[in-house]
Amino acid sequence: MDYVKLGSSNIDISRICLGSMTWGNQNNQQDADQQIDYAIAQGINFIDTAEMYPIPPSPSNCNQTEIIIGDWLSRHQEQRDQLVIATKVAGPGLPWIRESSPISGKSVEIAVEASLKRLQTDYIDLYQLHWPNRSHPHFSMHWPNQIKFSETNGQQETEVMLEILEALGKCVDAGKIRACGLSDDTPWGINTYLKLAQEHNLPRMVSIQNEMNLLHTKDWPYVIENCVQEDIAYLAWSPLAAGALTGKYLNGARPEGSRWTLMQRNGLFRDTELSNKAIAEYAEIAHANNITPAQLALAWLNQVDGVSSSIIGATNLEQLKENIDAFSIKLDSETLNTVSSVHRRYPSPY
Repeated sequence: MDYVKLGSSNIDISRICLGSMTWGNQNNQQDADQQIDYAIAQGINFIDTAEMYPIPPSPSNCNQTEIIIGDWLSRHQEQRDQLVIATKVAGPGLPWIRESSPISGKSVEIAVEASLKRLQTDYIDLYQLHWPNRSHPHFSMHWPNQIKFSETNGQQETEVMLEILEALGKCVDAGKIRACGLSDDTPWGINTYLKLAQEHNLPRMVSIQNEMNLLHTKDWPYVIENCVQEDIAYLAWSPLAAGALTGKYLNGARPEGSRWTLMQRNGLFRDTELSNKAIAEYAEIAHANNITPAQLALAWLNQVDGVSSSIIGATNLEQLKENIDAFSIKLDSETLNTVSSVHRRYPSPY
């Protein structure tokens, strides 16, 4: 297993991060135990979760993923200091989480305490802001004029960001958080937090977690360059485009129990004509190389300069094994060029 620094922190993370968002919905405690045990045996030390998980979010199962991880931690206390546990505070929009309120200094402190209790741990290694309070160009909202940035009051946003950083600083000083990070944010968000941290001697954001995969590369090159030059770890979520890049949804297929059979908060926005054409071609490349489509997508992402760690998820152990094995695959230049030719024809299919 390869390891890298979590941005400017002194924390070492595996190049593979174990995602957990199905635990508590598609997966139960026993499933999660098996996945955690197997991942650790392969050298993975990085586990990502969030207070709003599992997905799709609902008031009936909110917080269950953290509870499941906490149950495992309570039975494996001797391994706690060997793991990097990351979680996130939800932004506005979920009525059952702080009545849809935006992230504030107060909500950060409340959410940290709640996550610590559910995780049954004294500290969180990486605490992330799940999405900004302001409108953001993620979840297929990156097309021109879908968001009017000119309507964002930058000064007001900055004032709240400072308040959030101050609250995070209290948690860091109290030993409740080791490092802080962002998710679903932009270069302006990254750089504003960095500026505020420097000006006010507050915690520096060390990472950002954004969507990155063969069907969705909007962060290249601008966010990636920003991260490399500012020593921010780039954590890629949805490296398989919510399972689409496995090819299992081609031709309208919906395997029983799969994620796309469940209600999706943002709809099946990845299911487009162009996406399906691209996926079919990537699958052909994978088969020509005697690997699975999922392994092609993960191996490709692992070779993208500037990506620190890829967050993989699975609903069964066989999927997890397949995904982890992908990171030992190094695509040769000919295969990379073939993949690139497809990507150039379908650069943003959703």
